Amino acid sequence: MSNTFTIPTPEDFSFRRSVGSHGWYDLMPFVYDEKRRRLMYSYFSSVSGRAEAITITRRSGSLVVTTSSTTISRPEAKAVVRHILRLDEDLKEFYESVCSHDGFDWIRRISAGRLLRSGTVWEDLVKTLCTTNCSWSLTKSMTSNLVGRLGQPAADGRKAFPTAEAIAATSPGFFRDEIRAGYRSPYFIELANSVASGDLDPESWLLSDLPTPELRKEIKKVKGVGDYAADNLLKLLGRYDGLALDSWLRASFYKKHNREKACDDKKIERHYRKFGKWKGLAMWCDMTKEWFGEIE
Repeated sequence: MSNTFTIPTPEDFSFRRSVGSHGWYDLMPFVYDEKRRRLMYSYFSSVSGRAEAITITRRSGSLVVTTSSTTISRPEAKAVVRHILRLDEDLKEFYESVCSHDGFDWIRRISAGRLLRSGTVWEDLVKTLCTTNCSWSLTKSMTSNLVGRLGQPAADGRKAFPTAEAIAATSPGFFRDEIRAGYRSPYFIELANSVASGDLDPESWLLSDLPTPELRKEIKKVKGVGDYAADNLLKLLGRYDGLALDSWLRASFYKKHNREKACDDKKIERHYRKFGKWKGLAMWCDMTKEWFGEIE
C-alpha cells in the first residue's frame, strides 16, 4: 500500500521548470509523465536497506509525494525530494544578478535555474560519466542498462540506481557487453571499488569547504572526469563557477551570440564573466531559453 504526504515549496519554485531544467529527468530511475506533470523516482534507502519509490506531483504551494509502501521512512523521503528538486537552495542572489543584465530577467520571472539532480552525488557522478564523448541516446541506454540490470526493485517493481557495491561486484566485461559502456567500463569498476571501500566519498563534496578550484581538482582525480564532467557535477553540487562546455553548449553559443561561427572558449568565458560565480548557471539558462516556450 502507498502513503501520501505534502512538502511546502518556496515562492520562487517552479516544478515544471525544475524537472525540465536539463536532461536528467529523461534518465532512469527518473520517469517523467509530462501529460500528468508527474515525476517518479526510485532510490536505495539507507534506512530500510532496500529500494524505495516515490511519485511527485505539484499542488498550489506544495508538492504531493506518494510512496511505494507504507513502511518507507517519511523523513528520508522528504529529504530526497528536497534534495533532487533543490528546494533548500537560495537563488535570490542569482536572480538579482541576472535581473541586472538585459535579456536575462525572464529567468527570475519564470522561476528557472533550479537544476534537477539525483538523490546522491554518487548517482550524479556515474551519470555524468555516461554523458562524456557520446550521444544522448547512448547516455540513456547506459543508464537504463545500469538500472535495469543492477538496480534493486522497490515494492512496486521500479528499480533504483545501483549502489557502488553492486557495480563493484561486476567485471569490466559485464560493463562492455551488458551495459555497453565501452572505454568507461574499467573506470566504473575502479570508481565503484573506491566508493564501496570508503576510499572515496562523493557525498562529502556537497558540504566541502574547499574553494571551487580545489574541489574541482579533487573531482578530476576520478578517472574519466575531465573539465566538462567536473564542471557539470559542480553545478549539481550548487557551484556554478564553471561553464561545463561541451559540443552542444559551444554550438548553441556560436549560433546565438557569434553568428554561427566557431570561436575559442575564452570568448565564451568573457561573455558570461559579468555573472561572477553564477556564470555557469546563467549560461545554461541562456542556452536553454527556448526549452521553456513562450515566457512573456
